[in-house]
Amino acid sequence: MKKYNMGNLELSNIGIVHYNLSPAKLVEKALQRKEGLLSDTGAFIITTGKYTGRSPDDKFIVDTPDVHEYIGWGDVNHPIDRETFHKLYERALAYLQNREVFVFNGLAGADKKYQKKFRFINEYASQNLFIHQLLIRPNEEELKNYGEPDFTILSVPGFKCIPEIDGVQSEVAIIIDFEAKLGIICGTSYSGELKKMVFSIMNYLMPHEGVLPMHCSANMDPETKKTAIFFGLSGTGKTTLSADPNRILIGDDEHGWSEEGIFNFEGGCYAKCINLNPETEPDIYYAIKFGSIVENVVVDEKTREIDYADNSLTQNTRVAYPLHYINNSQYPSVGGKPSVIIFLTADSFGVLPPVAKLTKEAAMYHFITGFTAKLAGTERGVKEPIPTFSTCFGEPFMPMEPSVYAKMLGEKIEKYNTQVYLINTGWSGGAYGTGQRMNLKYTRAMVTAVLNGALENVEYKHDEIFNVEIPKTCPEVPSEILSPINTWQDKEAYIKAAKDLAQKFVDNFAKKYPNMPKNIVNAGPKV
Repeated sequence: MKKYNMGNLELSNIGIVHYNLSPAKLVEKALQRKEGLLSDTGAFIITTGKYTGRSPDDKFIVDTPDVHEYIGWGDVNHPIDRETFHKLYERALAYLQNREVFVFNGLAGADKKYQKKFRFINEYASQNLFIHQLLIRPNEEELKNYGEPDFTILSVPGFKCIPEIDGVQSEVAIIIDFEAKLGIICGTSYSGELKKMVFSIMNYLMPHEGVLPMHCSANMDPETKKTAIFFGLSGTGKTTLSADPNRILIGDDEHGWSEEGIFNFEGGCYAKCINLNPETEPDIYYAIKFGSIVENVVVDEKTREIDYADNSLTQNTRVAYPLHYINNSQYPSVGGKPSVIIFLTADSFGVLPPVAKLTKEAAMYHFITGFTAKLAGTERGVKEPIPTFSTCFGEPFMPMEPSVYAKMLGEKIEKYNTQVYLINTGWSGGAYGTGQRMNLKYTRAMVTAVLNGALENVEYKHDEIFNVEIPKTCPEVPSEILSPINTWQDKEAYIKAAKDLAQKFVDNFAKKYPNMPKNIVNAGPKV
């Protein structure tokens, strides 16, 4: 079988190739090509058509002898043979003949010891702008000595796959060949696929180098330099809660934890902006300026003002911006070993406590379980919150067996005596449709209390159903909401709903992780 390396790809058949254009030039090109428009703040507005979220069922990994034993094959990591992949790859290249394309040579990993070079070849100028802002941008010297990339990714949204010909599920295909160092994204304009392909690749490469890759945000105290990380799926508040004006932002989504500390994989942020306003999320709101890319928002045609409350295109409206658009961001985006870990979950049943302290074993249980609710718009077809369990709070992006990541996290928690808390940003006083979404002001207060150590010496109450420790008091938070049963009018209904969710935890764990050690199993909910 012929081995391809797009790092050495000859682009002579393509009409015009633009290399490493500046954001201003990319905006100019995107406007010329009518890929979007400028808002009143100067941000570039795009719409992504029918795909306004990720397409998890269309992801594949090329199954080769070199990687087969390392991949956690199953419902998430779908195998595809190399011959099928390369036929599709060649059809995509043929599609690009005589077209204009945009090349960006970027970097992933703020710690240069583990840094990887990623080359993106984009059909759209706006997507090249997106990845330019999301990855780490090489300086002039690094660009001059860039050489060959460690991985190359081809993104061709206009090329629609034909399942009967291409051996895939739909017109969309997102495929990684780890051995050939190739990635391809076809048929979807949703920009999140580009960044998540980089994340998936790093999640495979980093454990081989002793680094734990994490789907988390991270920030640190400007005085003590103590670092905190926030795990959570899209929509649980990772970006919002880590963009804290009182702390230094390291990154909002993808990090590695090495022996030296943590480091951001990216050079930018990709934040949800539904109902965005300057009072509750000032850092994100004021990052929306020239060079930022905003997806699927509704804009007034005359004033070019964005209506962040309008969800007629999708709930999953997004903005991408470079990290330095946040005034209190860390550069380079590295931090020390985390002193605190926060697991964020959006419980649509409204029964989990808003904040709880976890033992090491409970931390392992909840990390492996990754419970939350998929929120509307994050993936295609999701119209309302759906309870889900996502291994390591990032199952769609974790190519290896879950036990690899879980073992690494457990070792680090023990080695560095890291404190772990579970925070529910979901519903209170009832399930979705009956209760209310947790007040962001209270959630921020709970996070602040965790970060400054205010919950280390308060009195706790053991929750018999969920097997966690609930603080009886928390600064700036009404004590009555800390125990979720207090927020329900019908106490018996709460107990039934809580036991039903606990049973879901137990059933999921038994099905997906039958060989986990007993001490981890016993740290979970009780039925």
